[in-house]
Amino acid sequence: MGAGGDTPQDGKVIVVTGVSKGLGQSLAVELASRGHTVVGCARSEAAVKELADRLGDRHSFSAVDVAADKEVKSWADATVERFGVPDILVNNAGLINKNAPLWEVPVEEFDAVIDVNIKGTANVIRHFVPHMVAKQKGVIVNMSSGWGRSAAPDVAPYCTTKWGVEGMSRSLARELPRGCIAVALNPGVINTDMLQSCFGSSASMYQTPDTWSRDAADLILSINVNDNGSSMTVT
Repeated sequence: MGAGGDTPQDGKVIVVTGVSKGLGQSLAVELASRGHTVVGCARSEAAVKELADRLGDRHSFSAVDVAADKEVKSWADATVERFGVPDILVNNAGLINKNAPLWEVPVEEFDAVIDVNIKGTANVIRHFVPHMVAKQKGVIVNMSSGWGRSAAPDVAPYCTTKWGVEGMSRSLARELPRGCIAVALNPGVINTDMLQSCFGSSASMYQTPDTWSRDAADLILSINVNDNGSSMTVT
């Protein structure tokens, strides 16, 4: 069903990438609990099936590699056909390198971080945002990081991509028609697998994704035209 046929009038259609675990999964669950329709993707078929079973048929979760442009196009086309143009797009999918000085990061690992965090974000924008532009309405949230606004040793590939997301978001914001909004969002420091890979056991000192998702959903749902081009942070 097109034109949002599967979605009640008071709910938004929200696309979230990287929903297999961590921030993406918790955000998807939180948004669904508030009555919104969530369309999500992740590379793990088992993870997206489990989330689909958990949240029900109103939502849609697909196995998609955001770094594969053709896969993203097929997913975007199917999403718009069934649900209409998304109200909000959250580019959350991301990878981080194993802690190491830049010159010790294997080329395959560096490329994977770039492919998902930068190219994957661009692929999703490429296939969803034209529909928003045609409608002159929609919010694009590109997940950044504190390390997209500062630097740290041993995570240079990740920092590189998140600084890139900041620049991409600001440029995109200047290209969009009024009514469409693009922001870079620093989620803050949360106890995820990604943080554990950097901080080890110290990651347990920080809040969980489930706690974070409530504040994140509040912020994302409140974004308006005055925020276009902003670098925002969940606090």
